[in-house]
Amino acid sequence: MIRLVIKAQKGNDQAFLELFQLYQEDIYRISYAYVKNQDDALDVVQEVAYRSFKKIDTLKSPKYFKTWLIKIAITCSIDLINKNKKVIQLDSIDQELMGSRDEDTSLSITLKGLLDQLNEDEKSIVILKSYQGYTFKEIAALLNMPLGTAKTLFYRALHKLRKDFKEADMCE
Repeated sequence: MIRLVIKAQKGNDQAFLELFQLYQEDIYRISYAYVKNQDDALDVVQEVAYRSFKKIDTLKSPKYFKTWLIKIAITCSIDLINKNKKVIQLDSIDQELMGSRDEDTSLSITLKGLLDQLNEDEKSIVILKSYQGYTFKEIAALLNMPLGTAKTLFYRALHKLRKDFKEADMCE
């Protein structure tokens, strides 16, 4: 893999394509966890491909290629979320007005709503740890923070989620 990264950094388009295809599913899963929409997640994957292709020469250590891609994916996902905050999503309003017929869908919406209550760092850590299976060490490296900070933010986020879930459960 390191050889492919070095080839890609030297301008070999085929090497970059091969590398990107190895990780595009991981990028999709992470972006989907953020944007919660298949079309937007695919847009993020496309944007990550573009940005990483243009900036591959800025990657300092080839062994961290995947980490570098995931970081770009998180940034692109957050950028898209911030851009979409200005747009009113009619389908989500319809769902809220109509209610949910399926309990699993209701629980899924509740969990997504609870995750949205977290700040971006907490949300990133919960998604990477709980949904993607990254270790705290990998998360700390990915988000450029000390290991202790990553753990503290994760457990603080879990505490918030438990508290918010109990409050949401009491209201229903």
